[in-house]
Amino acid sequence: MALEENELRFQRCELLFGAEDFAKIKKAKILILGVGGVGSYALDCLYRSGVSDITVLDYDVYDETNQNRQIGSEAVGEYKVEALKKLYPCITTINQQMDMAWVTAYDFEPYDLVLDCADTTKVKIEIAKKCYKKLIMSFGSAKRYDASKIEVASIWKSHGDALGRKIRNELKKANFDRNFTVVFSPEEDKCKEKGSCVAVTGATGLTVCSEAIKRILKNS
Repeated sequence: MALEENELRFQRCELLFGAEDFAKIKKAKILILGVGGVGSYALDCLYRSGVSDITVLDYDVYDETNQNRQIGSEAVGEYKVEALKKLYPCITTINQQMDMAWVTAYDFEPYDLVLDCADTTKVKIEIAKKCYKKLIMSFGSAKRYDASKIEVASIWKSHGDALGRKIRNELKKANFDRNFTVVFSPEEDKCKEKGSCVAVTGATGLTVCSEAIKRILKNS
């Protein structure tokens, strides 16, 4: 099926994937949890790849320290989801703190994929327990600058990342042995504080997007 005139911006996507697979990408329903340094690039990648049904959740407000790595962060003082809605008009936004109560109550069933780009360890663990079958999770991307170190693996085969180690240990304590995909970097920390470089945070988000597209095409 030929692209409509207002969809010519996706012409090269269709050339790459083919009409049938591109139609699958367009129809995918994706939830992104956290739209900071990783999540905002995952959002941009999915949006530019033709996904039209994207929901994003975040509760933070942009400040100047976000401007080295986060898309939309020129809007200092605005809620991230509100600023991103202006850049990506088709997205659905949830201006909500992602805490344990929200995870327990929220219905993840309608989504084809859940992309966890958030930071809170306990919440990430609960997300994994609740929707591991459709989950792609990113670990920490701060304190690094070598994007070539980024890896994709099962949660149980991930390594070299403190957040990932903590998540694995807590899941084992809970007798959770199911599998899900994680994106991480085993690169040794280059600083003690949360210094960051968009080369890694952005590349992590783009890798999350790439894994999402592969999963869409595989599962459809």
